[in-house]
Amino acid sequence: MNFSTRTTETSINGRSPSDLTDEEIDSLRFELAKTEDEIQTLRQVLLAKEKYATDVRRQLGLSPLSNIKQNLSKGWQEVQTSSPYLTASATLDDISHSSAYVRTRDSLSQAGHVTTSVLSNMGVAITRRLAEMRALPLPSPPRNLSHTISVPTMRHSSTFKSFEEMVGSVKDKVTNNGDNSGFERRSSRHST
Repeated sequence: MNFSTRTTETSINGRSPSDLTDEEIDSLRFELAKTEDEIQTLRQVLLAKEKYATDVRRQLGLSPLSNIKQNLSKGWQEVQTSSPYLTASATLDDISHSSAYVRTRDSLSQAGHVTTSVLSNMGVAITRRLAEMRALPLPSPPRNLSHTISVPTMRHSSTFKSFEEMVGSVKDKVTNNGDNSGFERRSSRHST
């Protein structure tokens, strides 16, 4: 291992690094190298132990997900036994037994039953009406527009004439406004 020989001006055991003898510096470097080797060995042992524990968990069928589930379950149990949770639980229990809560719960329950009954009756009525409609004879087959009225006949109908007049008046308004604005622009250019 490569260690820096640079020393700092801080004191070691009450002495500055410059006051150390060469023998003491060599001894400290040896101790440092030995300690760093031990740290590296411990890291390797820890890594080997972690790998071994992972293999054992895998053989037992324990996955990281099951560890998370177990931790969450343990955490939830701790929450359930905590003082704030117990206090809140007791408060909610008191509320759920109060007369206002009981009346509201009963009213909502009754409203739900009535609504269910109404919707059920409505469904039965709709089903019955659809069945009656199926039993009715079908009207004559639908006719195509071309078979019922011809285009020349349609042109003489009051509806078509009214529609034609409306389209014509809109067309006239659009064309006249367009012509007037163009005329005004041309005349203003020539007058200046």
